[in-house]
Amino acid sequence: MDNFKMLKELIATAEKDATAFYGKGNSAAGTRLRLTLQQIKVSATAIRQEIAEKKRRK
Repeated sequence: MDNFKMLKELIATAEKDATAFYGKGNSAAGTRLRLTLQQIKVSATAIRQEIAEKKRRK
């Protein structure tokens, strides 16, 4: 469940940076957004693996 909480926090961060990048044209926010999106991908993969492992144990 910790991975899911982290994913939610990453999405909130991505939303702020997306607003700054697309709305205000802040290029540094675009760089942060790309990094956060990569972290979201890694986190989502970890959650998927966690779910698959838990299903196998049942």
